[in-house]
Amino acid sequence: MKPFRIAVFASGEGTNFQAMVDAWQKGYFGAIEATTIELLVSDKPQAPVVQRAIQAGVDTYVFRPKEYSSREQYEIEIVAELERRGIDLIVLAGYMRLLTPTIVNPYMGRMINVHPSLLPAFPGKDALGQALAYGVKLTGITVHFVDNGMDTGPIVAQQAIEVQPHDTAETLAERIHEIERKLYPQVVAQIAQGKVTLEGRQVIVET
Repeated sequence: MKPFRIAVFASGEGTNFQAMVDAWQKGYFGAIEATTIELLVSDKPQAPVVQRAIQAGVDTYVFRPKEYSSREQYEIEIVAELERRGIDLIVLAGYMRLLTPTIVNPYMGRMINVHPSLLPAFPGKDALGQALAYGVKLTGITVHFVDNGMDTGPIVAQQAIEVQPHDTAETLAERIHEIERKLYPQVVAQIAQGKVTLEGRQVIVET
């Protein structure tokens, strides 16, 4: 049986990528030979996440967007690489590029993202700033499938946290990231083990 192959897209420090690697190496996704983190895709050659991948023995596909005339042009090359490797799931983990239908459509239902709010509240940029400005008492994170909208894909999992009276974007982000590093690998494990089914907008997760 062929392994379940994962590609992680990231642009920065790579803390969520590291959480994925740690979970995978500990067998949290199932037998290591049954599920592999096959590839890191990054638009930042000098990003710390690239070094994390090299240290973990994960192959990298690094590109410079400025060398291409359009997003679609480099996404065509990325899709070809994903298909060559037989990627089953794309995990967006701090990837700072907008995606076009060139890559979203062929991986619809096989691409997930984590967003720092309880969607559909506060989509897009600066979700934590939006939440604080609005004065909500609860916020959290959402793991969702990616579609062609802005944080509009079907929701797989959510976890709420309380907003404290003196929270800043920085203190709230710290608690949000702590949850992300636990919940996101959990969702990846459920998908890799065939426990997640997508039916329209409804996501059914076996317990």
